[in-house]
Amino acid sequence: MGSRSRSLRTKVVALLAALVALWGFTAWVTVRDGVDLLGMRALDLQVFDPTEPLLLQLQLERRTSLVYLGRPNETTLDELTRLRERTDQLAAEYVESTDNWQVGLFGSDALHDRVTESKRQLAALPDTRTAVDGRNVGRSVAGAASTELIGSFYEVYDELGNVDDDQIADDTTQLIRLNQARELLSQEDALLAGVLAAGRITPAERAEFTRIVGARQFLAEQAIVRLPDADQRRYEQLLTGTNFRRLADLETRIMNGNGTSRPPFSTSDWSNVTAAALIEIGDVVLAGGDDIVRNATPVAIGVIVRLVLAAGLGLLVVITAVVVSISTARARARQWHRLRDAALQFAERLPRVAERLGRGEQVDIAEEAPPLRFGDDETGQVGRALDLVRQTAVRTAVEQAELRRAQDEVFLGLARRTQALVHHQLTLLDAMERREHDADELEDLFRVDHLATRMRRHTENLITVGGATPGRAWRRGVPMVDVVRGAVGEVEDYTRVTVREIADVSLAGPAVGAVIHLLAELIENGVIYSPPHTSVEVRGQPVANGFAVEIEDRGPGMTEADRAAANHRIADDGELTHGDASRLGLHLVSRLATRHGVRVQLRESAYGGTTAVVLIPSDLIIGDESEPSVPGKASAAGADGSGPSTEPRRRPEHTAALDGPTVPTGLPVTTAPVDGSPWQPRRSANPGPGAGADPAGQPAEPGDLTVSGIGPTRTESGLPVRVRQASLAPALRAEPEAVAEGDDAIREPEQVRRMMSSYQTGTRRGRSDAARLLGAGGRPGPDDESDDADQQET
Repeated sequence: MGSRSRSLRTKVVALLAALVALWGFTAWVTVRDGVDLLGMRALDLQVFDPTEPLLLQLQLERRTSLVYLGRPNETTLDELTRLRERTDQLAAEYVESTDNWQVGLFGSDALHDRVTESKRQLAALPDTRTAVDGRNVGRSVAGAASTELIGSFYEVYDELGNVDDDQIADDTTQLIRLNQARELLSQEDALLAGVLAAGRITPAERAEFTRIVGARQFLAEQAIVRLPDADQRRYEQLLTGTNFRRLADLETRIMNGNGTSRPPFSTSDWSNVTAAALIEIGDVVLAGGDDIVRNATPVAIGVIVRLVLAAGLGLLVVITAVVVSISTARARARQWHRLRDAALQFAERLPRVAERLGRGEQVDIAEEAPPLRFGDDETGQVGRALDLVRQTAVRTAVEQAELRRAQDEVFLGLARRTQALVHHQLTLLDAMERREHDADELEDLFRVDHLATRMRRHTENLITVGGATPGRAWRRGVPMVDVVRGAVGEVEDYTRVTVREIADVSLAGPAVGAVIHLLAELIENGVIYSPPHTSVEVRGQPVANGFAVEIEDRGPGMTEADRAAANHRIADDGELTHGDASRLGLHLVSRLATRHGVRVQLRESAYGGTTAVVLIPSDLIIGDESEPSVPGKASAAGADGSGPSTEPRRRPEHTAALDGPTVPTGLPVTTAPVDGSPWQPRRSANPGPGAGADPAGQPAEPGDLTVSGIGPTRTESGLPVRVRQASLAPALRAEPEAVAEGDDAIREPEQVRRMMSSYQTGTRRGRSDAARLLGAGGRPGPDDESDDADQQET
């Protein structure tokens, strides 16, 4: 998977790098022979050339040192001093030459070690010279020290002979052995020169001489056998020559002697023979070296030819491959980038297409997914496949949008039918409530009425989710206190809701239905997800940017993350998704708030619960156009002269809210969540009979409107709401059967007068309301003008 994720450029570069590496390896295998030849040439110039004269000079200094130790005299010492000066000069040249960069580049580690060892031996040479000058060392020890120094240079020769060509390497090795045989002859000459100078030979020196002679002959025979025929012929001529025959005779005479005696020949005889023999064997070595160079020439030519073919032509092929690969990769990359850009543009365009489809606009598939043209190669085939994918995606989005619209129409149709049925049910219940006089039956009707009101709200939920607007509407402003009461009336456990001070302002008619619905959703959530013994408080007041309604519960509250998620969902007015199925209430609040620019925010309450702040914009708030919003009076929807609403007015003598019923205090209810996204852990409530009053059993204060207080105050038309036994003392409420309301009850005259006056006033207001509802043109009835006077009289 890792290689698939790399870009095309990276893959091409990696392929070309592998090709270059392969060419480099092949070229190096070919070039290495040429490099070796160049290295051999450089090492021959920097190491071998300065070493050869230094070896000859060290051999000569060794012989002279042994002669001086055999017979010290000033002449020999002066000669030795001159030789040492020449030796030091050649040693300095050797050191300087081997420090050259070419030796460091072409030389092996073993060669460097041996060169270093030879330099160390040269540095120790002055100590040996001092011992010789002081005659503090014997001839054998002095000769061994010089021999060891000379041997370090032959080890350098051995390392120089390592080449890749087997034949050349073997010939070079045997030639070096023959040169070592010459060194052994030089050792013979030095040893015997010292003996001749001393005038006698010891048995140890005779044995050492014999060992050197045997080693020389053995090493020369082993080398000659493996050298080419030309070198063998030269060596045979050398052995059969006059000088080597005389040398062999002298060596035999020395080796055949015994004891301590004088040598059987003079110094001049030995010097003449050995000098000539050393020159002849040196000539054989040089001739063999020339043959090796001649034999290496064809090898070098072959190496150069292979170098040109492998390196030159191979490099040309590599360059061609690089150019073709890069140009092809760039062309493919440009096409694929176009495909990528087309796919990304389509990915960005598709949500906008879906949004347009959601708004009901028509979408042209060919325009939204134009064909891509990339030729007929593989990239073009991919482009055509991408075309099909894009067109299929747009076509599928169109079909899905049409299917969703059809489903929405079906759901909206069903919801509107249900809404119509609930509307007729509420109208029928209103008529039944007006006709009913039995308190128990009336209480049951109130319960059914309240259930129907909540059913209407849930039906309107479906309409809102479907993107439509419920049928209820108001043309003129409605006091904000009535809006809040209407929202409270649509909550199941309304007895736990306390309405605090609501400022005397009105809400614009077009926003009344949505705000009532929004507040009802928030209030019901607050009631459901808080403990049953707590209450939910609602208060409202004008602020700088409009009118703020606060709904505060005293539940366990929400975590910071949950509250942030809920606020984000409320602020998001997008379409309903699968993730919103469990948070339908938040989606409804978002839809209703967005419809009129209302802002809703949840925050932590000082009591640990949750406070929902609803900010209604200023353009929806109307100044004080109605009666003061006090607990005992409320304006009904459509009762302010705005004409009849979309559904007729219900229960003017029983309702305190716009469309919500007032249920007698003590009605047992069981809460259920509005949606599956609780603000707090789910709670159930079953408030007791005293849910609407203070702990002392007294009615709530005028500024604290509980639902139980909505009943004992006044209805939309100003009539007092009938609540059974609400005016009785607590002790009498416990025994309702002891209350007697017969004709024989004795009442005070003042009480009778007030009852008759209230009855008269209520009758007049009922007629006025009926006249407005039945098409009196929105004007108050003739008796309405005296309402205030009658009220004052009462």
